[in-house]
Amino acid sequence: MSPIILSVTIIAYFVILFTISYIAGHKADNEGFFVGNRKSAWYIVAFAMIGSTISGVTFVSVPGMVQASSFSYLQMVLGFIVGQFIIAFVLVPLFYRMKLVSIYEYLENRFGTSSYKTGAWFFFISKMLGAAVRLFLVCLTLQLLIFEPFGIPFLANVILTVFIVWLYTFRGGVKSLIWTDVLKTFCLVVSVVLCIYYISSSLHLNFGGLISTISDSDLSKMFFFDDVNDKRYFFKQFLAGVFTVIAMNGLDQDMMQRNLSCKNFRDSQKNMITSGISQFFVILLFLMLGVLLYTFTARQGIENPAKSDELFPMIATGNYFPGMVGILFIIGLIASAYSAAGSALTALTTSFTVDILNAHKKEDAILSKIRKHVHIGMAVIMGIVIFVFNLLNNTSVIDAIYTLASYTYGPILGLFAFGIFTRKQVYDKYIPLVAILSPALCYILQSHSEAWFNGYQISYELLILNALFTFSGLCILIKRKDKVKVSANSPD
Repeated sequence: MSPIILSVTIIAYFVILFTISYIAGHKADNEGFFVGNRKSAWYIVAFAMIGSTISGVTFVSVPGMVQASSFSYLQMVLGFIVGQFIIAFVLVPLFYRMKLVSIYEYLENRFGTSSYKTGAWFFFISKMLGAAVRLFLVCLTLQLLIFEPFGIPFLANVILTVFIVWLYTFRGGVKSLIWTDVLKTFCLVVSVVLCIYYISSSLHLNFGGLISTISDSDLSKMFFFDDVNDKRYFFKQFLAGVFTVIAMNGLDQDMMQRNLSCKNFRDSQKNMITSGISQFFVILLFLMLGVLLYTFTARQGIENPAKSDELFPMIATGNYFPGMVGILFIIGLIASAYSAAGSALTALTTSFTVDILNAHKKEDAILSKIRKHVHIGMAVIMGIVIFVFNLLNNTSVIDAIYTLASYTYGPILGLFAFGIFTRKQVYDKYIPLVAILSPALCYILQSHSEAWFNGYQISYELLILNALFTFSGLCILIKRKDKVKVSANSPD
């Protein structure tokens, strides 16, 4: 596709994005930035949350993954739904009852300052690296399709990209994100549905033919119960889905700040359940698209790319279909990538301002000034990390960062689980040590699992083991008293 057409498409999208961001956030105060003044309608948040769970990486990766994994990803998505119910009925009422701005304030109330800072720093590292990697991969795509043809260097690409993300979130924060995520969800669903339509038309498939082509394909197998060593094994993926969504949605400031923007915890619960179930059908659309893409390349004699992630971009922008397919792909990619980066930047600003600097205890004018400075600082750090990834130019580094993110969420999950499901107090000052040792033990165990356990390879269950190690470490740190009086904020 022409770089000019792609550029015009992106500019048009950003005009709409900034318009929505300005209308939603131009009167936002600090509370509006952090928790949307807790006035968001639950059904609006639920629709927005569908798109907020999908990043630019997901947008290009899920269709391509069906060749190696079939529809096994839906096993994990079923776990996501169960995890959403647990978040809705365990975490959401607790967080609303405590009127939290940052969810990591719970750890301070339950254990003390050390655990509070530990949770906040682990979140900060996870989110900064994860968000930077996702945005980096999208910057690479845009560099190839748009910036490189115009002779614009990658550094300028990064600066412009991060500046745009900062610009549309600096004023409204969560209040803006809710409505920009609504736009993102709409663009994602429409782009995937229309891509399916155009590809089906090219394959001369009516609706019945579309369904039978997908259902008859070997790539559409969903359940795997045969081999426990297979990464696609049902219980591995299902249980991993449950705990992953609890850790990365329920215990992630980025995702929970949207839920905390609802009027009350019951509205937040409706949002969580609705968005969780809806996510299943959206992911199903992506997987259906993947089957059609591989069917198309097989029938047309087109060689599949070496990396499955490149399949959707190659077909969408390779002039195999009407230009609208390429435009829809770019809109979907931009919508998912920039919105995810914007929400991460807002969450990082909130967590660093509230959890690390404790600025929420200051006067509103001072808080506003600190928050704006932190917001700029987070954008600069994100840009630097993206540029460093490009200098390293090593895919294994990207894989390592994603693995690191799964390690860093484990201690957070273990801390919250111990706090919620026990009434014990612990020696707070030793909690950072437990949070560091737990991932270290997981790394040793994962590295030697095949040798120690007769070929069994630890994969998706790593997060659960990490949390269990943290939970066990906290059991060792229990204060030795006959009976411990628990904080009023602990569950009854």
